[in-house]
Amino acid sequence: METVLEQQRRYHEERERLINELTKEMMFQGTTHKEKLNSELRLRIMYDVSETDICFTLQRYLDLTRDLRDMYEDRDGLRKVDIQALSGPNEFNEFYGRLKNIKDFYAKYPDEISIPMAADFEKYREMREKPEEAGATLIEFTDEEGYGRFLDLHDVYKKYLNRIDYLTYISFFDRLYDISRDKKGIAYKTYLEDLLGYLEDFTSRARPLVDLEVETREALEKFDSQWSEGTFTGWGREAASALTHGGAHLDLTAFTAWEELASLGLDRLKSALLALGLKCGGTLEERARRLWATKGKSLEELPADLFVTKQRSTKGFAKTAAWGQMPPVLTEKQREVAALEARIYRLSELLKEIRDATIENVQRRQARVGFERDEEDADADRGAGGEGGEGGTGADEDDDDIPYNPKNLPLGWDGKPIPYWLYKLHGLNMYYSCEICGNQTYRGPKAFQQHFSEWRHAHGMRCLGIPNTIHFAHVTKIEDALALWQRIRTMKENERWRPDLEEELEDSSGNVVSRKTYEDLKRQGLL
Repeated sequence: METVLEQQRRYHEERERLINELTKEMMFQGTTHKEKLNSELRLRIMYDVSETDICFTLQRYLDLTRDLRDMYEDRDGLRKVDIQALSGPNEFNEFYGRLKNIKDFYAKYPDEISIPMAADFEKYREMREKPEEAGATLIEFTDEEGYGRFLDLHDVYKKYLNRIDYLTYISFFDRLYDISRDKKGIAYKTYLEDLLGYLEDFTSRARPLVDLEVETREALEKFDSQWSEGTFTGWGREAASALTHGGAHLDLTAFTAWEELASLGLDRLKSALLALGLKCGGTLEERARRLWATKGKSLEELPADLFVTKQRSTKGFAKTAAWGQMPPVLTEKQREVAALEARIYRLSELLKEIRDATIENVQRRQARVGFERDEEDADADRGAGGEGGEGGTGADEDDDDIPYNPKNLPLGWDGKPIPYWLYKLHGLNMYYSCEICGNQTYRGPKAFQQHFSEWRHAHGMRCLGIPNTIHFAHVTKIEDALALWQRIRTMKENERWRPDLEEELEDSSGNVVSRKTYEDLKRQGLL
């Protein structure tokens, strides 16, 4: 049986080894992205008191400290007895007696193996310094996430209104304040929950040292303060006017009198009144006056006689003639939705760098052809796995390095300068300027030739009032384009058919004359 002093010695050793491993982990400098992320994951496991099944945790250190304190207090007196047995006159007899017990134990159980404490910590050192040999996989990522370097929002994007492409969605997925309040219903809340769930899960994997509980608590505290003051983004009091609250997309700030509203027509006024739950009948003047009465007022400030008498639901709001204020249940539901938005805003700030890297990665992938995409994906997998050389270098090690480019050559799909012969072959050393495009400069004849059919040149031609036809190909000066357009108009005017001069008629005698001559002869009675 292990003595009290031996237990104390073992506990002290384990505490010192834990502190030593924690210090080494904090000082460890990974050379690849995967090594750095794994180091952060191991640190989180060490500091997480809930990971009681891992021996290298802060909780284990606290448990050992508590046990040592109890042993030193010696409430049961066993430590004092053990010390007296070793310090008395028969200390050698006590020593050999304990040695005999150990030999008898292993004679009785010859196959019993005593695993030293250093072996467990040696495994941990190998997991840190040689993760490939140790086979340590602390976290799982999808191929799209690139071991925590990029976001994978495809599943959430499919639940979004697919009127924008995936690249645009990544850039604007946190602009929830641009969505009108009438669209934030049950489906919208479900979408927010899915988006928030992914962001929290990804943050816990890609940024393991971030305390999500603290971030969530701070975000909700800030949200509660802004909500009570009516200043939360997208839900402020300034957005609670009658038209905005009801969801009608008609801004009255541009109008100065009800007469100007009348110019919108009956149908437009009716749709705006219906969106508010107001009476939509009557003449054009009555509708305009009724809508004008809502300017600068909230729904609670409007008189009850403006609303329809029967109870109905418009865009999720129950509106009656005795409308007093928004139902409390609805307000609580809106608060829950706004709280989800606040948490998403906070996580978007934490993942800003990863989000920018995702946008750049998607743009790069869209610009590549099939075999190039496969090759770069293979390189990225090797780089994320840390399969570098002996010096620990990997594909991710030089991500932030500026490539050597003394001749300022364009970069290829791999982020490296293209060969100089290819640069000369495509004429990228020649620059072409187009005054119609706002003095935009194009590099190479191919880009210059293509720009005549692109939106920038077409927009410049429309601003000049000139059609972008084949006649104006390779015309880059505004003066030349206007002169050519005037010449074309003159030629078309001359070629235009004029019936009074070119139309021919036959008189009673069979003579063919022009219409003008025919009309003159007819008026003179000579026909």
